[in-house]
Amino acid sequence: MCQLLGMNANVPTDICFSFSGFRQRGGLTDHHADGWGIGFFEDAGCRLFIDTEASVTSPIAALVSAYPIRSRQVIAHIRKATQGQTLLQNTHPFQRELGGRYWLFAHNGDLKDFVATPGPVRPVGDTDSEMAFCHLLNQILLSCSDGRPSDEELLTVVTRVAGEIARHGTFNFLLSNGDWLLAHCSTLLTWIVREAPFSVAHLSDEDVSVDFSEHTGPDDRVAVIATAPLTDNEVWTPVAPGTLLMFRDGALQASISTSDHAVGMPLNPHHTADAGTTSEA
Repeated sequence: MCQLLGMNANVPTDICFSFSGFRQRGGLTDHHADGWGIGFFEDAGCRLFIDTEASVTSPIAALVSAYPIRSRQVIAHIRKATQGQTLLQNTHPFQRELGGRYWLFAHNGDLKDFVATPGPVRPVGDTDSEMAFCHLLNQILLSCSDGRPSDEELLTVVTRVAGEIARHGTFNFLLSNGDWLLAHCSTLLTWIVREAPFSVAHLSDEDVSVDFSEHTGPDDRVAVIATAPLTDNEVWTPVAPGTLLMFRDGALQASISTSDHAVGMPLNPHHTADAGTTSEA
């Protein structure tokens, strides 16, 4: 099973601490060695690093671990190939433009007998994951021709499509266009929000700790989503299978059942992003 990592924050934040532990799962603490990737949204741009080498030995992963790129939305993936060869074009996250924005998508799971509806967004590689991503974007275009859906339109389409695709197998995924982060759990996903009062966190996959109170401001808030908890001294919340979560500005905004296609109400009011930056250390 692949590994997912996402971050959503209310101020530009680096993900060095979480990624340092996460990359160990690509060949050291776990057996996912078929490539990895990470994408950072920065204003209207998107900085994407992908590699077919195992993340624990990849020089590019070492660079990312040491380079504090600050972003409010990050998606990372470590691959264990089930469909498609170990090639660059099959490496997550996948990136596309829709509505004048970059969109990133990463998938954990295996889909059987899934056939995408033809549309203008097409796969480059030969994975079920990229096919599902393109199908999802094409469905968004069908409901919103300019590719810029409102939150309500977005949640309606993604809830329906996630439920339909999940019938073909395991469909855990992360999706973002830089404004929000969507996380869908089919089998296994967990999350945590870090906010004041900040404390010390210790990685599960590496003997590294950080005191977030030394690197954050009182109004900073960061949500981290991962396949399995990245730290062993914090309380992570497991996501119920068949659930779609929306995060914005480091807070959980909505929790929706994809099993019955019922669109949930926002759990928190929309928060305007605060000025400033923070660090995950």
